[in-house]
This record gives sequence, structure tokens and C-alpha cells, in this order.
Amino acid sequence: WPSRALLTPQAVQAQCTPRTFPESTLRGKLVVTLPPHVTLDGKADRLSPGARIHDTGNLVVLSGSLVNQALIVNYVRDGHGLIHQVWILTPQEAALKRPARPA
Repeated sequence: WPSRALLTPQAVQAQCTPRTFPESTLRGKLVVTLPPHVTLDGKADRLSPGARIHDTGNLVVLSGSLVNQALIVNYVRDGHGLIHQVWILTPQEAALKRPARPA
């Protein structure tokens, strides 16, 4: 039964463990248009080469699988100003306050 492997105690614990995000993390509404092109809060933006997008289970997903989906995310930019790390938020995580723009 392969489906039982998904219900291991470690998997259940991982789902209940709240994720922590870097202090510099910002909040936004991300839409992948044509990777690496995205919109962030309705404005054109771009993913960095090697950008990592984490789903709500904290698994890395490909940007191409998210095309045209409006996602509430936490994100971090790289040194060139490109979006480098993205975490798709659960409803509980999205309810927590976070800055939308740098102070």
C-alpha cells in the first residue's frame, strides 16, 4: 500500500510543525505568467535563476506548474533584486501579519 507511506509519524509531525521564515521575508500575491516572468502584487517581476518555490508542504515545486494561479506567498529577493525564495502559504500562515514591502 504505497499511500500508507504518506501517513508516517514523521509526515504527520512535519505537517503540524509551523514553518519559520527569514526576518527579511516579505508578503505578496504572486502569479507566474511565463516562467521566469511573474507578477507580484499586480506588477511585472521576475524569478531569479535557480529560484526555489516551496509549496504548503514545504516541497520544492517548478514555476511552470503554477502558471496563472494567484498565490499568497512569502518571498525573499536576491542581491540583484530578483525573487529568489518563495513559500506558498497555508491559510493559517497567510493570516499572520508580515510586511508587503521593504520598510
